[in-house]
Amino acid sequence: MFLLGLILGLAVGIGFWIWQQIQLNRYLGRVLQPYSSSKDVALPLLPRLRQEIKTLQHQRQDLQQSLQTYQDLLDFAPIGYLQVDEENQLLWCNEQAREILYLQRWQPGQVRLLLELVRSYELDRLVEQTRDRQKPQTKEWLFHPSSDNPAELPTIKSMTLRASGLPLPNGQVGVFLENRQPLLDVNQQRDRSFSDLAHELRTPLTSIRLVAETLQHRLEPPLNRWVDRLMQEVDRLISLVQGWLELTQIEANPKMQLHLEPVEMRSLITSVWETLEPLAQRQHLSLHYSGPEDIWVKADQARIYQVFLNLLDNSIKYSSPSTNIQVEAKIKFSEDNHQNNSISPLLEINLIDAGTGFSEADLPHIFERFYRGDQARTHSPLQDNSIGSIVGNGLGLAIVRQILLAHGGSIKAMNHPQTGGAWMQLTLPEVVANSQSQDYS
Repeated sequence: MFLLGLILGLAVGIGFWIWQQIQLNRYLGRVLQPYSSSKDVALPLLPRLRQEIKTLQHQRQDLQQSLQTYQDLLDFAPIGYLQVDEENQLLWCNEQAREILYLQRWQPGQVRLLLELVRSYELDRLVEQTRDRQKPQTKEWLFHPSSDNPAELPTIKSMTLRASGLPLPNGQVGVFLENRQPLLDVNQQRDRSFSDLAHELRTPLTSIRLVAETLQHRLEPPLNRWVDRLMQEVDRLISLVQGWLELTQIEANPKMQLHLEPVEMRSLITSVWETLEPLAQRQHLSLHYSGPEDIWVKADQARIYQVFLNLLDNSIKYSSPSTNIQVEAKIKFSEDNHQNNSISPLLEINLIDAGTGFSEADLPHIFERFYRGDQARTHSPLQDNSIGSIVGNGLGLAIVRQILLAHGGSIKAMNHPQTGGAWMQLTLPEVVANSQSQDYS
């Protein structure tokens, strides 16, 4: 009986063990099913499991190696990079970001709020906007670094930063940082050098013009035409020097150049057209104005006159003969966030010609200084223009833009869909009522 019971118990134990192996094989089969391939189906389940574990370990090592490679590349990159989690805690940054943001006190592995390490509302706001909008965002601002070491404070200088935020999975955000201050310093030094050169050139050019003007009245044909050509070139150089000096002054301190007073825009545009009308008559051009008759703005009359002198002169030069130049004025309303969300009126003026228009490649660069684009709009049949506008030297539209920016306005260049010509759309704030203009001081 004892032997029979022993055999029966052994049989039950062996049966239970076999049942467990069957269940284990079924479970491992389900687990390994996504990873199974045709070549290893014949392997037993446990060796297959060991093989898959080994494969995953190799993959993990490869991913860690790739991550280290990317970090090394970012450390070597000439721009800064930092990464924050969904709670704006700094996870990692490269060496350039540590130098730009003065993050030497942060060590890898630490998890701290970015705003605690970098006192920059603009950077924190960029991260939030990138995460909320789930689109890359770019921002440029003047960054004032801070340091926990009082001895470093005298050596720390503010810098202009440009940051680009990139949304990442799980609410994380990557930020690329560029220190633009060295480039701005070089540009400022270049502008100062050009301004000094322009000042030095103005006196000898004036002297050359006086000599040429004297010769102009003493020489007989055909020699006098060479002096006429010399006068034109000297006038062009003087205009270029004066335009550069003017543009530099406006950019350096725009508000100091403005003398605000009430200006009636319809009368001003009419006055500009009367000045340019001899040129317009040669092309049989006419001006067509549409809009309110009595629009007053607070502006520098001489500067705004210069804006329309330049724009209308360009339109005359590049318009097709016997066409109209349209000036459309309208008052629009926009929300001014700086004045308690009040609604402020804006004057929008559209100046449209029927000329050659701009090429698509030129449009983004129209208002850049010294930019000379499509030959169709840089060579005009009216080369003997003697009107005192700053046109043809690549500075006219740059000056126009700076004048409007100084007034708080804007300008945009387009091609009109109907006429095919140039379409300048400019805005001016500070629209005032007629009664207010009489009392303005």
